Amino acid sequence: MALDLDSIGSPIGPMVKDYTWKDAALYALGVGAGFDDLDYVYEKQLKVIPSFSIGAVFDFLMTVATDSAADLRGILHGEQDILFHAPIPAQGRLTTTGAITHMYDKGADKGALVVASADTFHDSGAKLFTNIFTLFCRKDGGYGGENAPGDRTTFPDRDPDFTQEDTPSADQPLLYRLSGDVFALHVDPDFAKASGFDKPIMHGLCTHGYACRAVIKHLMPGEPERMTRFRTRFSKTLYPGVAVKTLIWKDGEGRALFKVVNQDNNEVVIDNGVVEWMTDAEQQRRESLGDIHVDGKVAVVTGAGAGLGRAYAIELARRGAKVVVNDLGGARDGSGDGSSSAADEVVAEIKKAGGEAVANYDSVSTASGGEAIINTAIDTFDRVDILINNAGILRDRSLVKMSDQQWQQVLAVHLDGAYNVTRPALRHMRGQGYGRIVLTTSAAGLHGNFGQTNYSAAKLALVGFMNTLKLEGKKYDIKVNTIAPIATTRLTDDILPPDMKDKLKPELVVPLMLYLAAQQCPDTGGIYNAGMGFFSKAAVVTGPGATVGDGQTPPTAEELAAKIQSIRSLKGAKEYGDLNAALMPILDAFDPKDPIR
Repeated sequence: MALDLDSIGSPIGPMVKDYTWKDAALYALGVGAGFDDLDYVYEKQLKVIPSFSIGAVFDFLMTVATDSAADLRGILHGEQDILFHAPIPAQGRLTTTGAITHMYDKGADKGALVVASADTFHDSGAKLFTNIFTLFCRKDGGYGGENAPGDRTTFPDRDPDFTQEDTPSADQPLLYRLSGDVFALHVDPDFAKASGFDKPIMHGLCTHGYACRAVIKHLMPGEPERMTRFRTRFSKTLYPGVAVKTLIWKDGEGRALFKVVNQDNNEVVIDNGVVEWMTDAEQQRRESLGDIHVDGKVAVVTGAGAGLGRAYAIELARRGAKVVVNDLGGARDGSGDGSSSAADEVVAEIKKAGGEAVANYDSVSTASGGEAIINTAIDTFDRVDILINNAGILRDRSLVKMSDQQWQQVLAVHLDGAYNVTRPALRHMRGQGYGRIVLTTSAAGLHGNFGQTNYSAAKLALVGFMNTLKLEGKKYDIKVNTIAPIATTRLTDDILPPDMKDKLKPELVVPLMLYLAAQQCPDTGGIYNAGMGFFSKAAVVTGPGATVGDGQTPPTAEELAAKIQSIRSLKGAKEYGDLNAALMPILDAFDPKDPIR
């Protein structure tokens, strides 16, 4: 049986796993924790061992093995690299997606390697960890493929800084497998012998857990949440009950190398170990960002030279994002040649505070301008994670007095502008499998305002834009939401009463923007009002309605009028997630099994 090369790149998942503190504690017991590691096994203020991240994705790992078509009799776990993005909560729901990324041929007598990568998110929306798996397929080499690139860790020529000795139980695999790794090689004597072993062997990932506990104990005692990377290579098999020792060498600030040795024969069973963790300074920096943050993300904010856009850009930068500050620098009505000073001043303010930002002066109202704005993010910071569509102008007139130009210019900035910037941003977000998009609607669009037919039409159109975009972005972890802000800005400065201006500071809207822009945000397709520190959700809802006639013969207007009160009623109204869901009450209206009226 040959490896299935066509499986490379095919999506795996999403795979969903619910877990409680008992699962985390059972895993900890399976990798040797006990009364000396009470924080790992006692539900009171439980901390999760970072290597639990493997226990959470066994189904993904097994799918990689089967999808690759590897001979399961010869498969071993070769390497594991884990990147930690946030502490693992004690309970919740995990969603994992990924793919097989590479296959390497080491030769007919040396086997093959299958490499896969997977991202796992908590139901809070937080991205917790990324696993990079390498399976060693002993019976699948010699198919003529590319050999794996060389990669070996050089250990210091000195005694280790720390040594941790452990003796797993002779029955350890029986306990460890209850966390999900139920491969027969670790429990079935006949299967083990058919695979070339005297008896069932230790799970490499069980020894991996022992090593993880060891490095935390000596490098970051009591603070497993500080770990940011844990990489290993499984070099030799180990039988249950054999004592091991973990040798650890510090390798600079926040980094160490380690290996695990079989104490009976001094063979290295885990090699090339690399562990990285947050330094004290980095931990303090992250704590200063708060739980809701955008650390390391790249954000684009349009219309960021003043008002809401400026407040958005400054807070995104303060919370760790690299920001593209876009502003044409034109007048409130969009007239004039524009000026670089507005964007430049915001960039200077961000940099003075220690953040990273770059200015862009292109207009959102053209396709080329939208491309240029996003290209500024890609050229400067290599990616785009967050897009805040905030740019806007006003050309207020009652409809009979409005010129075609006044109508088109407002739509060009608000509606076309969101399209022009979002479309190129979406291409990059889809490619990287992540994105957060925030659109700006208005109470004028949701409810109407005299003299603003152009502005209202554009702002409500953005809700329709969002409603479909949320569906198109869903499988790529792209969340799309809309804010209807009320704040003192360049557009409202001479409209709002003077006594309201101080109460409507832009900063009072910023928390909602940050939440919707953060990785932790699980919501998509929402419309939110924000102003003066008050926040609420708006929605398009449909009332339960009423049937008129028999569904065959068109009813008369008089028959409809007789039921108009029921038709108007919003009692029991519902919000629908898409067109198909909204059609169901109509399609079911005359179903005698489930009548609406």
